[in-house]
Amino acid sequence: MKLLSIAVPCYNSENYMRKCIDSLLIGGEDVEILIVDDGSFKDKTAQIADEYAERFPTIVKAIHKENGGHGSAVNTGIANASGLYFKVVDSDDWVKEDAYLKILSTLRELAGGAAALDMLVSNFVYEKEGEKRRKVMHYHHILPKDKLFTWEDCRHFTKGHYILMHSVIFRTKLLQESGIKLPEHTFYVDNLYVFEPLPYVKNMYYLDVNFYRYYIGRVDQSVNEGIMISRIDQQIKVNKIMIDYFVDRKQELLKNKKLYQYMRNYLEIITTVSSVLLIRADTREHLEKKAELWQYLKSKDKMLYSWMRNGIMGGTMNLPGRGGRKISVEGYKICQKLFGFN
Repeated sequence: MKLLSIAVPCYNSENYMRKCIDSLLIGGEDVEILIVDDGSFKDKTAQIADEYAERFPTIVKAIHKENGGHGSAVNTGIANASGLYFKVVDSDDWVKEDAYLKILSTLRELAGGAAALDMLVSNFVYEKEGEKRRKVMHYHHILPKDKLFTWEDCRHFTKGHYILMHSVIFRTKLLQESGIKLPEHTFYVDNLYVFEPLPYVKNMYYLDVNFYRYYIGRVDQSVNEGIMISRIDQQIKVNKIMIDYFVDRKQELLKNKKLYQYMRNYLEIITTVSSVLLIRADTREHLEKKAELWQYLKSKDKMLYSWMRNGIMGGTMNLPGRGGRKISVEGYKICQKLFGFN
């Protein structure tokens, strides 16, 4: 069995996928690299995947499938993974060699221990086009370092600090047994990937290394604000799935206060992002969609709605009139600068 399976979802990725895959090959025989060609047709993505599989047959597998979107490619990676642990690395991103080797060494030490490691967390770096200063998303003021810990050992997660897809390595069997199935032909499903498995996570480990390099700068990138507004229905779809998941499991989650608070706060930030994008679109149709999203939350759980609506973020997102919406947008811009997101 391999130590770590890494899924690389690829869709018309010939211009940047080699940099990604080459950075992963440094892991050697401990690693299984699953290049998932998600129905690419405009370029040589499929041929490049096959080329790497032929050159490194004991490390790389090329999987070709019909186009189903990022979530479908991740689902395929999980289904085909044979490694003890599982990681997603997008084809326009890459990993840092020294941190990568440290992570593999740590996984090797923890594998087969008395307590199963469910999730390893490490730092990631925003590689933002045109910016010299690189923002590092770290967790050293929140999570205990270099030891196994549980949710009870976590300190308070501040606004803008959440465990994202770039941060995590899950135990493969945990993902498979959780039954996670990301929706097809839908963007922003990475929020579900780092949300739905959490109730199954008991033991965690934080390695304070800058491992994942998250590239931001392509004009067609899904996190570009204009692109996000054009795909707002998909953002709302993911938001509602998260509401449903959280509400359906609320009583179980309440048994673990720290986990409950973390998932509730993460749902709050996603709902805030949905709301501000709808405000930014500035049409009657989009404002009606915002009202409908909040009504959906209210219909699912009135207490959750009240907590979120009366909080600072929910209150700011629902200020009346054009002047109120302007304040909402300005608050969002401040958060963009503070936390480095789009």
